[in-house]
Amino acid sequence: MGHDGRVSFLGPTRTFDEVVAPTLADPLARQASAAVGGPVGRHVRPGRGWWTPLRVVLAVATVCFGLGVVQKSPCVVENWADAASPTAYSHMCYSDIAYLYVGRGLAEGIWPYSPLSDLPPDRQPATEEEAHALTPEYPVLTGLWMGATSVVTHLLGTSPDLSETPRSEIGADVRVQHDGAIFWGVNAVGLFVCLLVSLTLLVKAQRRRPWDAMLIAAAPALVLAAMINWDLLALVFVAGFLWAWATRRPLTAGVFMGLGVATKFYPLFLLGPLLVLCLRQRRLDAWAKTAAAAVGAWSLVNVPIYLWSPDAYLWFWEFNAARGPDFGSVWLVASNYGHAASSHTINLTTWIFFGCACLAIGALGFFAPRRPRLVQLMFLVVVAFLLVNKVYSPQYVLWLLPLAALARPRWRDLLIWQACEIFYFFAVWMHIANFFVDAGEPDLPYALAVAVRIVGELFLVWLVVRDILSPWHDPVRADGLSDDPLGGILDEGIDCEDADAERVAAVSR
Repeated sequence: MGHDGRVSFLGPTRTFDEVVAPTLADPLARQASAAVGGPVGRHVRPGRGWWTPLRVVLAVATVCFGLGVVQKSPCVVENWADAASPTAYSHMCYSDIAYLYVGRGLAEGIWPYSPLSDLPPDRQPATEEEAHALTPEYPVLTGLWMGATSVVTHLLGTSPDLSETPRSEIGADVRVQHDGAIFWGVNAVGLFVCLLVSLTLLVKAQRRRPWDAMLIAAAPALVLAAMINWDLLALVFVAGFLWAWATRRPLTAGVFMGLGVATKFYPLFLLGPLLVLCLRQRRLDAWAKTAAAAVGAWSLVNVPIYLWSPDAYLWFWEFNAARGPDFGSVWLVASNYGHAASSHTINLTTWIFFGCACLAIGALGFFAPRRPRLVQLMFLVVVAFLLVNKVYSPQYVLWLLPLAALARPRWRDLLIWQACEIFYFFAVWMHIANFFVDAGEPDLPYALAVAVRIVGELFLVWLVVRDILSPWHDPVRADGLSDDPLGGILDEGIDCEDADAERVAAVSR
C-alpha cells in the first residue's frame, strides 16, 4: 500500500492494447522470460504480426499433443503381442481406445446403443455380461463419436469379415488389432481438432487475457492424459459454454452445456454456480434461458437414443450406479485396507458429502464480500465432486485443467498441482501392474499417491477460496481493472462498484 493509503501494484501488467501479458503479470513467467530477453515491453501491440496469441497457443498445443502421441506410441501397435503386459503400465502408455474398438463391438460393425436383439441369431450375446460389454458405458455423444470413428476406421483399415469368428476370439485376430491401431489414430486426429477448437474458443472468450489458454495448451497433464480416453470431447463443450456465456449468449451457452452433459456428465454441475451468481446479480432470467437451452439440447440428443434402444441407453446409468470403488478414489484405498463398503453405501455417502460441499460453495458465492468469478465457483464444484467420487480415472484431470487454469491463472500454482497429478499418474500404473507389492496386498505407495493428488487439489482450492474472500490476491482482479472477464452479464455487476474501496479498507485493517 502506498503512503496515501491506496493499494499499489507491482507494476503494469498490460500492454498498450490492454492485453494482460504473462511476462508482466506472472512472476514465474517473468523470471523465465530472462532466457529470451526479458518481459515484453509495455508499449508492445500484440497481435500485429503473424504470431498472434491464438496462433502461438495453437502451435504450443500442437507440440504438446504431439508429445502425448509419442508418449502413448509404445502401446499403439498393429500386433498386440508387441505391447504385451506389463508394457502398457511400465511405459505408462495405456489407452482405452484401441481395446474398446474390440470390446464394444465396433470391430464387428455394431453401432453403439444398437438393440442387441437386432443382431443375427448366431451373433446374439451368450450372457448378460457379454451383452453389457457390447454397450458403451458412456453418455450418448461419446458413444456416437466412437461409432463415427469406427466407420472411418472400417473405410481405412482391413475391416475383416468377422461373422464366423467367435466373439471371444475377435481380439486375437491380427487384422482386427491392425484396425485397432488405425482406430486409435483416427481418434487422435479427431481429438486433436477438438483441442484446437477448445483453445480457440477460450482465447476468443477473453479478449484481454488470451494468454490464459496457454496454461492449458502447455500443461504436462494434457500431454499425459489426452489420449487415454475420450474426455477431450467434453472440453469442446465446456469451452464453448464459457465462450458463449462470456460473450453474452445465454441460449448458445445452454446448448453447449447440454451437449457437454450428453458427452460427459460433469458439465451438469456447472449450472449450480451459474445459478448462485445469477441470483446474486438478480439475473435469474439469463440462467433460466441457459438452463432451458441445456435441457433442450440434451433431450434432442438423448431422447431419440432412448426411444430406439432403452436397455442400451440405460446401461450407462445402471453401470455407474452399480460399480464399486475404482482407481483414484479414497473409497478404493479404504477397501484395500479392509474397509470395504457396498455400492449403495458409497453412492449415498458420496452424494451427501457432495451435496454439503455444494451448499458450502453456494454460501461462499452468496456471502463473499465481492461476487466470485464464475469459473472460480465452477472449479470448486468439480473438485468437490472428484474428491468424494468413487472413481478418479487418470484422464479426469482434463475435467479440472481448463477450470483450474482460468480460476487460478498462475504458472507456479498450476505446476505444483500438476506435479501431484503426475506423481499419481506414475503410481496408478505401477499399482495396476503390482510393481510395488504382490497382488492382493495393501499398496502403501499407491495410497500415498492418492493422498498427494488430494493435497494438490486442496492446495488449489485454498488459493481459489482465498482469492474469493480477498480479491486483491486474485491474479485476474489484482490489477484493479478487471472484474470477471468470463462472467458475461455478471461482469462489472452490481456489487463491484465499491470493490476498490473495499480493497483499500481491507488492506488498511
